[in-house]
Amino acid sequence: MPTDTSAPEGADREAAFEEPGGTAEPQEPPEPLEPLDEQEPHGEQLADPVLVDIGAALFHLRRVWAKPDLMKRIRAQTPGERPLQISNLMVVNAVAALTAAAEESEPADAADRSCREVTVGAVAERLEIDPSTASRLVGHAIDAGLLSRRPSPVDARRANLGLTGAGRRVKRVADRFRRAYLDELMTGWSAGERAEFARLLTRFADAAVRVPRYSDGIDEIFKEAGAAD
Repeated sequence: MPTDTSAPEGADREAAFEEPGGTAEPQEPPEPLEPLDEQEPHGEQLADPVLVDIGAALFHLRRVWAKPDLMKRIRAQTPGERPLQISNLMVVNAVAALTAAAEESEPADAADRSCREVTVGAVAERLEIDPSTASRLVGHAIDAGLLSRRPSPVDARRANLGLTGAGRRVKRVADRFRRAYLDELMTGWSAGERAEFARLLTRFADAAVRVPRYSDGIDEIFKEAGAAD
């Protein structure tokens, strides 16, 4: 972010992993917006309706995926008394993916083995969050019995992470639920439509990783709208 008073870069991404229970400060209601035709600067080109539709669909999808159905169905698979959180699943998926990538090829030397270990830093990079946030979320997953932590064979000062039996079970249940849910959503789609959707969505997701939203985007929106000081 461009100012010291703004949240640090990546804060919006990290907020998605916070545990529930925080209380937001009450906010003043925003001023009512003027009709669209009065807001648009003279001569400004109208928005591409296709992009408007895509933005609306993505916003709706975020609400759909935030529903607690998944958590309700797999919470019974979690050992102990700690409730299963979305952040637990994100960490489990990250560790599983990093472990699979490390096992795909044999390391040539000790330095290469060190690079392939599943560490808190690797999880932070995978989830694109701050290392301190990753450390806290990894700790939560360990407390929930989903991850194991053992000394690194390369550097004893570093922990090497892995899935426990419970973690693997939770991942299997979550993956199975996700596939069944997607299959239900795409009922009536042809095999070609599904393949094309997968291709385009993967291309879109890859582009989103390569070109993240600029960090001062929210500030610019409010400045242009005249809502910022």
